[in-house]
Parts: sequence; C-alpha cells; structure tokens
Amino acid sequence: MQNNQSYIDGKWINGSGKSFQNINPSDTQDIIGEYQECNSNEFDLAVQAAKKAQIEWANVGIEKKSTILIKIGDELINRSKELGELLCREEGKTLLEGIGEVARAGQQFQYYGAECLRMAGEKIPSTRPGFQVEITREPIGVIGIISPWNFPIAIPAWKAAPAMMCGNAVILKPASLTPASAIALTEIIAKQDIPSGLFNLVIGSGSGTGNAIATHEDIPAISFTGSVDVGKTLYANAAPQLKKMQMEMGSKNPLVVLDDADLSTAINCAANGAYGGTGQKCTASSRLIVQEGIYQKFIEGLVNHIKNIKVGHALDDGSQMGPVSNQAQYESNLEYVEIGKKEAKLIHGGNPMNMRTPGYYMEPTLFIDGENHSCINQEEMFGPIACVIPCKDLEHGLEIANDTQFGLSSGVITTSLAKAEHFKKNIKTGVATVNLPTAGLDYHVPFGGRKASSFGLREQGTYAKEFYTQIKTSYINAGSI
Repeated sequence: MQNNQSYIDGKWINGSGKSFQNINPSDTQDIIGEYQECNSNEFDLAVQAAKKAQIEWANVGIEKKSTILIKIGDELINRSKELGELLCREEGKTLLEGIGEVARAGQQFQYYGAECLRMAGEKIPSTRPGFQVEITREPIGVIGIISPWNFPIAIPAWKAAPAMMCGNAVILKPASLTPASAIALTEIIAKQDIPSGLFNLVIGSGSGTGNAIATHEDIPAISFTGSVDVGKTLYANAAPQLKKMQMEMGSKNPLVVLDDADLSTAINCAANGAYGGTGQKCTASSRLIVQEGIYQKFIEGLVNHIKNIKVGHALDDGSQMGPVSNQAQYESNLEYVEIGKKEAKLIHGGNPMNMRTPGYYMEPTLFIDGENHSCINQEEMFGPIACVIPCKDLEHGLEIANDTQFGLSSGVITTSLAKAEHFKKNIKTGVATVNLPTAGLDYHVPFGGRKASSFGLREQGTYAKEFYTQIKTSYINAGSI
C-alpha cells in the first residue's frame, strides 16, 4: 500500500483535505493506496501555476512539443503491462483489457505528438482589394479535465494530449474511485521537459474539487466525462463563467439484429458489446433489438455464449469478465436486476458470485421479451446487464433504437448493404457500427453522441482541436507594409 498525493506546480504535495482508500474490486482486502484530497488553497495554487506555465508552453516550438508528447506515449506503451496490472487492480477490468487501455493511452499521445506538426491555419484573400486575411488557432489557456473511473488512464490521456498539443495547461481531477492510474500517468508526464505547473493532478471529490473547476474564473474550458446528472450540475455551476464545455455523458446503446444477419457475428457482437469491460462502458450494448425471424435462435445462441464467459479476478489468467468496479455500482446493478424481473423475463444470471477472493462479482445477466419503455431499457445501468427486445423489421428496429433520451453509439447486424446504409442514415447516434460491437473505437477519428449523451464539440482525432483552441481572424493591409 502506498500513500499518494496531488501534483501541483511541479511538486508532489500532501493534500490537506480528507483521506480515503482505493480498494481493489477483485479483492476488497487489498488496499491499493491512501489518498489525501487537496483543499481550496492548494487547488488555487495549481490554477495559478497552470496560468503561468501555459504562457511559457504556448511559445515552445512545435517540434519540441511533438517530441515530448511522443515520449510520453512511448513510455506508456513500453510500460503497458506494468501499468495495466495497476489499472486492473483498481478498476477491475481484465488484464488484457487493462494492458490494452494503457497502450491506447500511449497511442493517443503519439498521435497528438505527430499532430503538433500539423497545426495549420488559413490565409485567404479579402473581399477588399489589397487586404489579406489570416485565420489562426490559439490555445484557450487552462483546461479543467474531469475524468471517470471506468477508463482511468485512457480518458485522461485522450483529453490531456490534445489539450497540451494545442498549447494549453491542464488541471486533471481523476475519479476518486480510481486515482492510481492517473497518478501513474502524471509521473510519466512530470518527467518531461515541460514548465512547472503545465500539468497538475488534483485529488478530490466531485462536489469539492470538481465544483472548484466549474467555478474558478481562471479555468475557461472544461472537458468532462461522467453521468448526465453530474454533467448537468457541472454545466449549471460553470454557466455564470460562460466557460467552454465539452461533456460526454450517458448512453443506452442499441444493437439491431436483422433476420438476414450472420448468427455467429450477431452473438459475438452482442456479447462483446454487452459484457466486455463488465458492461461498464459508455458504448456498451444494453438494448439488443432482434427481428422476429431470428429472435429465438439469437437468444439460444447468446445464452450458450454467456454461460461460457469466465468471471474472475481481474489478474487471473483466463478471466473474461472482471468484477464490478465498486460497491455502489455493484449494489445498483443488483437493484436493476430486481427491477428487471418485474419488467421482462430473466433468462440468465442476475446473481452475486462467490470467488476465491472477496469482491464485487456478479453473473453476466440477460433479460428477454422486454418493452423499450421499461426502466431497464431506458435508464443507464452501467453493468453486465442486457435486455433483448423483439422488433418486426428494420423500420421498427430503428424506431425502438431511437426511442431514448440518449444517442451515443449503435449498431446493426445484417448482410444487406442497403439495410446497413439505411440504418446508418436514420439512426440518431454519434457513432454507428455495421457487423461490429457498439463498443470499441479508433483514436484518430471523432467520438461523441447526440441528445443527452454529449454536449459540445467532439473528442479525439483532428476534431479535438476545435475544442482546445480558439480562432483568431487577422486582417492585413498589405499595401501599407
């Protein structure tokens, strides 16, 4: 067990706020570390240090910025097994998933390191003779990043890397449930030749440190990933400051399986999307909308697949699904199982599991014959729970899929190109997949949703610079120079 701290103005400090423990969900007797929250004075010190460092960083050449970001990415990838094990201990995803997440975080930094060299503007003629117009991108200043517990190193990486690429300073508040991965990322960033205060890690609660990010006058922009309710509160608190906001929030992602689907593809995509990462992904498939002609065969095949999912300690060889990440989420999942029993037919799972170590283990759970308006098909459960909903045809499937407050990810399983194109055109989500799980994304393309799933500009790829920069239009009277 280690004592861990916040990182402020280039120094590791013992916070003056309350302390808390980081517990391994695979073995609740394993305490990963003791953490100390920073207080309001320490937080303000981080912001003032970030303001000063950002001015220096904005004037650093693009080649040096590129080299620094790539070095961060290289170290993350080189240490992906070591850091993946740490991530699995505190979050509960399987070792392969944890290693993959760390490697993906490294790829983010490598990608944005390369993009440093492509921060192009525009030079165009004016409508007025003899004048020129230049359009350039400039950093915003200090970016507040509030990250969730389900991807404790990847999400901070895909926010911090483009923020730094664009010349900004960063204040990162990780989820209190999973601070160890953010600390490991900070240690790697802190090694680099960057100004003191450019990257700050502030340990604290959402109501305390998170609210301080929302209300501090010297943080002009916030990138947040978390629940809808927290996002709305954050937005309301930040609104008086007129901050630039980017928020990725809830989901209720549909996978539509049509009669002409390849059954094996449909089952594999549904199981991967619903139960990968213990269902704790914003892109997870929790609504499986299946056409009547293939309905029974799909259910039989999916149940047989689920029966063979090996649930176990995150670090055990062969574990395919780890525990739920924390006690509150575990209890919420079991409550949804009880609700679901009143709304649909429980055909598999739904029970706690006793393993070799005490932890938050539960069976992968499947309901069938569900109604789309029911609680389990409208509320984000964020666990290994899915429900199969029958549909008559593609149009009916689309109607059900779009009937939700969310609009993040969706998928269709079909062998018809025409039906796939029709689905892509008419589904109201920010991400759509064909013959693939709804979960899983590339780092070089935009990510985000519609409706209550997202607010503001897209994350990732070249689209990230739209959020992390501000536009300046300059007019030049060339004839007078």
